[in-house]
Amino acid sequence: MSSAELTVLIVDDDFRVASVHEGFVERVPGFRVVGKAYSAAEALEQARLTRPDVVLMDIYLPDGDGLQVIRQLLEEPEAPIVLVVSAATEVATVRRAVQLGAVHYLVKPFGFAALAERLTAIRTAQAHFDDWPAEPTQEDISRIYDLLRPERTGAGAGRPEDSHLAPTLRLVYGAIASSPRSLSASEIAASVGISRATAQRYLAQLEQSRLIKLELRYGATGRPEHRYSTVPR
Repeated sequence: MSSAELTVLIVDDDFRVASVHEGFVERVPGFRVVGKAYSAAEALEQARLTRPDVVLMDIYLPDGDGLQVIRQLLEEPEAPIVLVVSAATEVATVRRAVQLGAVHYLVKPFGFAALAERLTAIRTAQAHFDDWPAEPTQEDISRIYDLLRPERTGAGAGRPEDSHLAPTLRLVYGAIASSPRSLSASEIAASVGISRATAQRYLAQLEQSRLIKLELRYGATGRPEHRYSTVPR
């Protein structure tokens, strides 16, 4: 799995809903739909053929339970990240989805912003996996869980004014805001006087708060470079 572009398989028993979700996914930078499935059997077949990074999984399927599909998918050696998208709200279903390892659970119907937020969290977490340190700390591991399960406390949550940010976080934001071009994590770290790993943690928090945006710059070879710029207000 690479954070350059994450592939998505959409599983839903209604082809119209699947098409709507496909349109949502294609609007989120860094994601590409590689297949749609309308049954449990088709979901497993499509997953084997396309090897998606992310699966949007419905629970009610005509030939089985989406929870069983999740269990089988997550038993694979290179298991995808599973995000449940379902109208099912029974406590047993939600509990089982959590136990199986689904990283998010969106209740249908939902809008583009809700899905985009969760996909962005997945992409940001994957960027951290790509740059995983040789000797990870508890902070590194906790950060992954925090990214995959972001907390929101209201309509204004997730986009605080930069004046309320912690001092170092404010310095990181200021370095980006004062630059006439997008910056890499290394450039930001050098400007602020912190390590690249520390800069990446602050950058992930700022991106999660929608104060900055991540851009992928593709070169001739190798992985794309991550560049950061502020989000217009």
